[in-house]
Amino acid sequence: MKRISHCIVLALSALGVLLPSARASNWTDGLKEGKPAFKSMDQLAFGPEPILFVADTRSAAITAIATDDTKPSTDAKPIKVEGINHKIAGLLGTTADQILIGDMAVNPISRNAYLAVSRGRGPEAIPVLVRVKSDGQPEVVALDKVKFSRCELPDAPVDGVVGQGDRQSNPRQESITDIAFFEDRVLVAGLSNEEFASTFRAIPFPFKTVANGTSVEIYHGSHGRFETRSPVRTFVPFKVGNEPCLLAAYTCTPLVQLPMSDLKPGAKVKGKTVAELGNRNRPLDMIVYQKDGKDYLLLANSSRGMMKITTDQIEKAESIAAPVSGKKGLPYETIESWTGVEQLDRLDPQHALVVRRAEGGSLNLESLPLP
Repeated sequence: MKRISHCIVLALSALGVLLPSARASNWTDGLKEGKPAFKSMDQLAFGPEPILFVADTRSAAITAIATDDTKPSTDAKPIKVEGINHKIAGLLGTTADQILIGDMAVNPISRNAYLAVSRGRGPEAIPVLVRVKSDGQPEVVALDKVKFSRCELPDAPVDGVVGQGDRQSNPRQESITDIAFFEDRVLVAGLSNEEFASTFRAIPFPFKTVANGTSVEIYHGSHGRFETRSPVRTFVPFKVGNEPCLLAAYTCTPLVQLPMSDLKPGAKVKGKTVAELGNRNRPLDMIVYQKDGKDYLLLANSSRGMMKITTDQIEKAESIAAPVSGKKGLPYETIESWTGVEQLDRLDPQHALVVRRAEGGSLNLESLPLP
């Protein structure tokens, strides 16, 4: 989930990430004061000022929260918090096996980490927003009296179990799979209730009306077919040449390029598959960064370690439109030392912040030099 973000909203333009345009008015204009309601907290992404966007997949909704966390960080020391899941469990009065961390986003101004946490499991789980500052101690973010706004997706999938046997699922759980902020829009990947269910949405912010999403078809080389119902797992905005695009990763593991200009309500578009990174694999999180004058993607995934993907030839990449056994397209290398990474975000131009699983199942929060 990512979730995004998977991407850094206020990243430097030199990093190849798309920057929000200048805006004279206050981004928090129009936000109301009160207590936002959540059925779940899943994907997170920061916008300007810094506003935190929180996805609630059970409600198929996005909530924008003014965090007021605007003091610039002056602390550049490495971060390592061992057993962050145990610390959060203690804070919430439960045990680590009853804590799920759905996503992490770094405030690009304060460098504080925000975690979307579930206390408990299943439909009765309680969503909690947790902040971790440089001292490593988690704290619950009070949401009783904050400025916020909320929008609901008009074409969200049904909330209920569908299918038979081992194919049973609740499509509402994938109504939102990743989010990011770009210029004046919240970008949302997930499933809709349309026949072409795989969907991107570009929702103008501040929230007013929300139109139906853009249905996306891709060619999945490992499966040897076109697909319209497989959701994006993680994505980043990225400039290919001079064209703003999305780079999106799917399960089993196609990497797809989609022009931002194609994100029109109700449209059906076909993405360009620029890499097949191997089957039996689930993308978890992705960021983009620059090193030695070159742009790279870092893709955390379930079975092939941390992938460092070069984007040098992405403008010239051929579209994959035939069955692939193994890998094809943009090359990558595996960063062997980055084991167990489940959540990933940029901390600063030289470092990433990760949630990674250690031996024994404990989760650590730590900063790592970008490879």
